[in-house]
Amino acid sequence: MFRVLGKTNINFIGMRYAGFVLSAILLSLGLVATFMVFTGKARLGIDFSGGTMIQGNFANPVDIGRLRSALSSAGYSDAIIQKLEREIPNSYLIRVKATAETGSKTAQSLVEVLQREFPDNPYNLDSVDEVGPSVGRELRGKARLAVLISLIGIMIYIWLRFDFRSGVAAAVSTFHDVLAVFGIMFILQKETNLLLITALLTLAGYSLTDKVVILDRIREDLKLYRKQGNFSSLVNTAINQVLSRTIITGTSVLLVLLTLVFFGGEVLSDFALALFIGVLMGTYSSVFVTSPLMVEWENRSPKRFK
Repeated sequence: MFRVLGKTNINFIGMRYAGFVLSAILLSLGLVATFMVFTGKARLGIDFSGGTMIQGNFANPVDIGRLRSALSSAGYSDAIIQKLEREIPNSYLIRVKATAETGSKTAQSLVEVLQREFPDNPYNLDSVDEVGPSVGRELRGKARLAVLISLIGIMIYIWLRFDFRSGVAAAVSTFHDVLAVFGIMFILQKETNLLLITALLTLAGYSLTDKVVILDRIREDLKLYRKQGNFSSLVNTAINQVLSRTIITGTSVLLVLLTLVFFGGEVLSDFALALFIGVLMGTYSSVFVTSPLMVEWENRSPKRFK
């Protein structure tokens, strides 16, 4: 692989305690965000809080910015608009959070707004869906379960491929990544919905891939240099050996995500932003969480290395 850096000898492991402090702050943000979501005090999307979703089409093309402005002026500033043109031209999916009105009244109100704002462009309502609060609570529970199962699966996979210590370190650092990104998105006042959960699960997969590269190099170096130094220096060497690969892979992914953040539209921008932060977090945790955890484990139980 092309090397963007020459042979480096950066003492990453020597900076692990500063990384632990930063990670503790990030984990605290994530725990606060999780508590706020579970108590219903966060900014929840209609997937978790309940709401109304209508799908219909206009006779003629409509500017999505003008459509969003019309709904905002009618009191639906949190409306999520998604353009759908796979089957029917000028078709839109509109989602709004639950209000004191029933689902049918909300749908009727939305249609009246569209007909009033676009009198020369008839709007045809195709379908109406209502997500009740009980369904939102059920989805919150399933989202928690999905994240938990993914982390357990990660630990088992790394355990079988490498060893138990590596599995625990990878699972802990991946959990760190998910919580940290969740906390940052909460601080940025982004909406918590199923799309964000999807981004977090996608992040878990990317983060695991990044950690496997370093863990694999550590395993290979253990076979080659077991008698030539201590475990801490061996891990540090392994990180430096894959540093170019980490930079190349991370940068290429970040460029794609940055494009989606600015040009992906209202629906994809938050998803891409969560992944953008997640890629940075996954790279950071591979170096300053996974590897240092293995070193700390070895320092407290050095029998395996010896």
